[in-house]
Amino acid sequence: MAELLSDSQADEAVAKLSGWTRGGKEIERTAELPSFPKAIEVVGKVAELAEAADHHPDIDIRWRTLTFRLSTHSAGGLTPKDFQLAARIDEVLSAAR
Repeated sequence: MAELLSDSQADEAVAKLSGWTRGGKEIERTAELPSFPKAIEVVGKVAELAEAADHHPDIDIRWRTLTFRLSTHSAGGLTPKDFQLAARIDEVLSAAR
C-alpha cells in the first residue's frame, strides 16, 4: 500500500501542480477542452495511464469540461500515487490543447 502523506506534504505536492486544488483527502482539477470529441480523447488517454498505474481517478464529463479527482481510497487519503498520476494528466491535457 502507498504511504499516506501528511497535510503539509500534500499541500507542498499540490502546489507543484498546475491547476490542481486540494480538498481534504483528494485533489481536483477541471479543464475545458476545445470540443466534446477532444475531451473524450483525453479521457481515453488518462484511462490508459490509470490502468497502467493501477490507480484510477474519478472523472466527471460535462460536454467539453472534464473534472478529475484523485485520492488513494485504500490508504484513506492522498499518497504519492495521486500526485504522480496528476502530473501525467497534466501532460495529457497540455498535449490536447
